[in-house]
Formats: sequence, C-alpha cells, structure tokens
Amino acid sequence: MGQYTNLFVPSFETDQDEEVERKTEMQTLNGGGGGVWRFKGNKAAKEAASVSMKGILSRLFENCSRDGKKTILPLGHCDPIVYPCFKTSVEAEEAVAESLRSGAANSYAPGVGILPARRAVANYLNSDLPHKLKSDDIFMTIGCCQGIETIIQVLSSPKSNILLSSLVYPLYHSYAIHDLAEIRKYELLPDQDWEIDLQSVEAIADHNTVAMVICNPHNPCGNVYTYHHLKKVAEMARKLGIMVISDEVFKETIYGKNPFVPMGIFASIVPVVTLGSISKGWLVPGWRIGWMAMNDPSNVFKTTGVVESIKHLLNISPDPSTILQFALPNILEKTKKDYFEKKNLTLSQNVDMMFDALKEIPCLVCPKKPESCTSLVTKLDLSLLEDITDDVDFCMKLAREENLVLLPGEVFGKNNWVRISIGVERSMLQDAFVRLKDFFTRHIKSQTT
Repeated sequence: MGQYTNLFVPSFETDQDEEVERKTEMQTLNGGGGGVWRFKGNKAAKEAASVSMKGILSRLFENCSRDGKKTILPLGHCDPIVYPCFKTSVEAEEAVAESLRSGAANSYAPGVGILPARRAVANYLNSDLPHKLKSDDIFMTIGCCQGIETIIQVLSSPKSNILLSSLVYPLYHSYAIHDLAEIRKYELLPDQDWEIDLQSVEAIADHNTVAMVICNPHNPCGNVYTYHHLKKVAEMARKLGIMVISDEVFKETIYGKNPFVPMGIFASIVPVVTLGSISKGWLVPGWRIGWMAMNDPSNVFKTTGVVESIKHLLNISPDPSTILQFALPNILEKTKKDYFEKKNLTLSQNVDMMFDALKEIPCLVCPKKPESCTSLVTKLDLSLLEDITDDVDFCMKLAREENLVLLPGEVFGKNNWVRISIGVERSMLQDAFVRLKDFFTRHIKSQTT
C-alpha cells in the first residue's frame, strides 16, 4: 500500500478463493452427489445489491493494478476515521469504556432500545425543536441504515410508491427494490443550491404515494437546506397527504454559511420521521448506533399504525449494541463543541483545496462548493473526452490506469456525475489531483480544425 498503510481497501481475490468457487460450482451442477438440490439464493438480494455502493466499489477495486507501482487512492467511499487527521471525541471513547467496564450493559436490550438512550436522543434533538420529543417517540437502531430499512419495510405494499431525490444515498433504493416498493425520482436544482424541485415532486406523486425522503444536509451534494425551503417541502407533503422521512445523519458535519434546520420543526404541518446516528458527526460508523424519531404532535403515526409496525419490526430485528446504548447519553451530552469545530475545519480546508483544483480539470464540474458532508459531486462533461462512454466507464478506466477510485453517479441514481471523498489526508487529495489531471490529459478529445 506504500505510504498510505492505514487505508482499508477490499483484499484481492486469491487463487484459493477461485478454486473453492470452482469446486462449489461443479458440486451444484452435479447435485452434490445426492441428486438435484431444491434450494437456491434469493434473486431479490442480488437485484438490491446491484445498486449498492459496496457492489460498485468492489468492481472498481478489482480494476486497480496489483503491481504496486501506484498506491491505491480510495476516494470512492467516505470513512474519514481511518486517517490520522480524523478521530472521534475523547468523551465518546471514555463513554464506551465506562459502559463496558460497568458490567451493566451485557444483557439483551428491548427491541425499541433502552430508556436512557431513548431519553438522551430526545433531549439531544429537542434543543432545536418547538414540539418536544419524548422517549417514547425514539426508537434505537443499528446505525442509520436500520432506520432506513425499517421505515421502507413499514411503508412497502404492492401498490405504494416512495419519492426519492435524483441523487440519493443508494441504500434507500436498495431496500425499496428488496421490499418491492416502487421508487419515483424527483429532481434537484444544482443551480439553486441543490434545492428540491417541488414541481417535479407534485408531478410524480399520485394516490399511491406514501412518503418523500429528503436528506439534510444532503448526501452526496453537501448542501444544507434553508428554513424557507424546508417549510415549502412540508407544505407540499401536507398537500399530497404523505409523510416526510428526513435523513439528518450529517447534522454535526456542517462547515458552510447555512445553519442546520431540522425537518421536525415543521411537524405541525406534516408528520416527520427523522433518521440519525453518531456515525458521521462523531466519525464512528463502525459503532453502529442510530435512531428514528417520530416528530408527530398530532399523533398521525399512531392512528395510521406506523408506530405499531415499527415496534413489531424492531422486535424481530437485531438490536444495536447494549454497550453503545448505555454509552450514548454521555456521548451526546459530554462531547465538547470544539471537537466538531476542529473536525469541520479540516473538512472545509479539504473542500476548498479540491474545489479550486478541479477548475484545472474541465471535464469535472462542481456546480456548488459543499457546505457539509465528506464529499463533493461533479458533473462529468463527456463532450471533452474521446473514449469515455459514461460515468461508470470513466471511473473504471481511472481505477485501471491511475489506481484512483472515485464513485460514479450511477450509484446515486444520476448518470454522468462523479463523487469524490474529501474526508481523507490532504496529501491524498493532492496526489489524486495529479492523477486526475494526467488521466484527463490522456483522454481529452483531440481538437479538429
């Protein structure tokens, strides 16, 4: 791995793995020596994984050279904690250690989560909310991902459809495919700070639409929605008779001018399910602790059976770590403000550097400098490239020629866009810029007279 020995990248498949796979295939064809097997894998899982981030990243890493001449630069996935310049807070580490040593967190937890954790999340969110949450409004989840999975399962039915943005965290799409829910895409407006095109929302909704998902701060675009815009979103959802699912996992990762406004502020207009976790704000995605919050002063979620369905699903699902649940109150209450300021300053400096550097690579256009998150998205201008067919082709060839892994926009549902992680060491971004520039120089379309 050269100088970046701390990086985590998928290991290359070995000859032994290939031999095991070949023997397994032969046994399947021959019935394992005992006739024809009557079982097989679930195709729905394969279809859901086909739009997953991990699936495309695995293919990109397989395209990288194994000769060791160039270090692999994994700027396709966002996991800043693997780099020395990013660490979680001391208070978070101490809280987990105290929870572990106490001996009080070794048992099973209720499906909805333990009371101290639910109460702590309610208090944490209430600082920004006019309609105060109670512990009963909070459900603990295994990271934000289980919250996404749970709410999609609750809303899925043969005729229901859910509205997602044209650029969206791919797990929403994957779970919808797996649960046979129809997905409809509304547009974002890159020239208007990535605001939601509310006309497109109204145009695609019908009497089977049950919810719209928003991401604020937005992943992967990095914008932070204003109070005025979110109020319009709430009013549109109320007009359509649908709930709003608000993914706010990046609320502690903001370094731009727009302050964070929680969607729950507008719960008197429309019921809101808020999804959150400490994964991004505290840089601990491996801890897998998150929550769902029911912002619903009118009790719509209870009368429609949504709350009951959530409880039923969580009772038959794995629970988040009891150790982390016991630690959560101290993590949320004791982490100092300067921890977030320092982390966000580093991200802001990385964004500034990469945003300016990309101006020298005209085939990648970033319409707006991010104000949040750990990545930036760029529009791929194929008209400037001679032998690149789309964003996937661009990223595959970049991985093969430069050992530089970026994420194609296809993963997020938008062709011919590319996401670049900025939650890495500054030297890696500088190295990536040089490789991008070399790649562009080789593939630039020749000028004809």
